[in-house]
Amino acid sequence: MNLDFPTILVTATLLTGLLWLADALLWAPKRRQQAAALSAGGGNADPERIAAALKEPTVVEYAKSFFPVILAVLLLRSFLVEPFRIPSGSMMPTLLVGDFILVNKYAYGIRLPVINAKVLDLGSPQRGDVVVFRFPKDPHVDYIKRVVGVPGDHVVYKNKTLYVNGEKVPQIPAGTYMGTGSGLSMSGADRRREALGAVEHDILVAPGAHGVTADVVVPPGHYFVMGDNRDNSNDSRYWGFVPDENLVGRAFMIWMNWDSAAGGVAWDRIGDTIQ
Repeated sequence: MNLDFPTILVTATLLTGLLWLADALLWAPKRRQQAAALSAGGGNADPERIAAALKEPTVVEYAKSFFPVILAVLLLRSFLVEPFRIPSGSMMPTLLVGDFILVNKYAYGIRLPVINAKVLDLGSPQRGDVVVFRFPKDPHVDYIKRVVGVPGDHVVYKNKTLYVNGEKVPQIPAGTYMGTGSGLSMSGADRRREALGAVEHDILVAPGAHGVTADVVVPPGHYFVMGDNRDNSNDSRYWGFVPDENLVGRAFMIWMNWDSAAGGVAWDRIGDTIQ
C-alpha cells in the first residue's frame, strides 16, 4: 500500500491549525472569563482553581506544539526539497539500490501539494536531467529516470544507441562494471560514458540482452525518459511519455546510502551530486 504522505501532512496541518485557531478565538476567552470570575473573590480566591480554569486542554497543547513543526515540514517538502529512496537498479550506475536522494521541488515550477497544480512556472526539464515523476500508469507510484527527449525532439533508440534529432549521442567505452550488494547481478555489464548535451553520465549495457527499440517524436508538454541501466529499466520505451503535470522535481544529491546486501552504509556515496 502506498502512503499518501502529502495528504497526511496537509490534513495534519489543517487539523492542528484549526484547533489552535478555535482555542484562540473561542475557548481561551472563556477560560479567561472563568478565571476572572474566580479571582473576583479577592483574598478568598483559590489559586489552584484559577490555574485549573486557565489550563489549556491537552489536545490544544499538542496542536500548538505540533502545528509549527508540521507546517514547516509541509512547506519544505512541498516547495523546496523532498527526500526519496531508490528501490531498484534501473538508474545504475548513477544511482544504486539503497541511495537516499534529495529532489529539488521548485526547479520545474511551484506546485500546490496534493492537487499538484502549478502556480508558478520556473523552468522545465532539460536533456540529461535526472527527474522524479509520478508514474503515468499509476500516479501513486514515484519513478526516477533521465530525460533524453524534450517536447518536439525526435528520439530514436536502436542497437543500444540513442539518437536525438538525427544526431547520435556519443558513447565512450568505460570498462566492465563490477556491481556490489543489491547490484551484484549487473557485474559484467558494459559501462559506457554517454554525453547527452552538456551532461556526461555513465550507462550500463548488458551484453547479449535484447535491446528494446524506440522511434518517437515527443509531443508538447511531455518528456521521453530512460534509465541509465538501459537493459534493465521500465521506462518510456515501454509505456510512453511523462506529462509535465506528473513531474515532481530534479534529483541533485545523494544524502545517504543503505544497502544491507552490501554491508550497510556506503560512506563514499554520501554527499555525491547527481549528474
